[in-house]
Amino acid sequence: MAYRNRGWIFILAIAAACAGITLLDLADTPRAAAGIHARALVTETDNSHVRQNLIVKTEAQYLTVKLLDGPHRGQELSIVNMLTGKMELDEFYETGSTILVEYDLAGGKPANGVARGHYRLRLQLILIGLFALLLVCVAGATGLKAMLSFLFAALVLWKIFFPLLLKGFPPIPTGLAIVALLTAIITFSVGGLNRRGLATFAGSMMGVLLTCGLAVGFARAFHLHGALRPFAETLLYSGYTHLDLTGIFIASVFIASSGAVMDLAMDIAASMDEIKRKQPLIGFFEHLGSGLRIGRAVIGTMTTTLLLAYSSSHISMFLLFMAKGLPAGNILNAPFVTAEILNILVGSFGLVAVAPFTAFISGLLYREGKRKRRPDLFA
Repeated sequence: MAYRNRGWIFILAIAAACAGITLLDLADTPRAAAGIHARALVTETDNSHVRQNLIVKTEAQYLTVKLLDGPHRGQELSIVNMLTGKMELDEFYETGSTILVEYDLAGGKPANGVARGHYRLRLQLILIGLFALLLVCVAGATGLKAMLSFLFAALVLWKIFFPLLLKGFPPIPTGLAIVALLTAIITFSVGGLNRRGLATFAGSMMGVLLTCGLAVGFARAFHLHGALRPFAETLLYSGYTHLDLTGIFIASVFIASSGAVMDLAMDIAASMDEIKRKQPLIGFFEHLGSGLRIGRAVIGTMTTTLLLAYSSSHISMFLLFMAKGLPAGNILNAPFVTAEILNILVGSFGLVAVAPFTAFISGLLYREGKRKRRPDLFA
């Protein structure tokens, strides 16, 4: 009963922390002129000014829309959709499309409207709700903890980590602190305030520190810099020339792998905990050997997970290289491909190492099997 109460206290604490973080405003960035956002239906399109060169469209598309919500619901508004010729950024609208618009007021009426993309916010909320429902239905209170941990991680990155980077905080120490905070919240909320949770946290952080050290060393050895990442150069041109882009790139490597590292650490710690419960008199070395054997069984699939996750997001890039008939040496030596190789392999180093780290720590924490378990926090 006490353990169950501690679990619900933890849930309430994370929920309160999420509510508090949403009120933070650490960015201190200049805000654009406040505009009104609303969902709108495209009723007319004027494509007479649009220029098309093969498959690329440029110039302005003029739209007439009917506002579907907001303070001016039901009113019509003429807006502009600027096409830049970049297909990854541009959207071309047809009559009947539902879009997000931003507009100002002139004489109390909507004016100067701009299209901000197809309206997706409602579907995103539905998808998040379905995900939360699935978690709770499958895992009960643990699923609720996992959902709150997911929300907490997103808020910490958006409201704390990113603003601190913009303010010039050193990316690597700040990233390690953020990962330590998230790892503690996630592992103790899911694994519990016990030896299983402590082993998961310690093993995860050891794997993350190894990944960080390797990322620092190999990023320098490979002569990689942070401008390789999308929008990094644009960020510099936006007035943030003080940013350490290379440090941000290195931080992204160990932050990206920290989720998989936590996953594997939790698998090992939970297995070691279950073994000790079933065989309370098991010796340290036998217990450690069992944890290592479990680790071997899951390491192969987890490292493949990283490979598939990273490489699949760059399928178009690899197809382009192949279509141009570039030799494999040219492809692998390209800086942005080398950056992804570093991501995959350095992340995999931490992932492989976390299994013996967690097994060893679990073996130490559960070593005194003959003693009666104490009712303290990490019993």
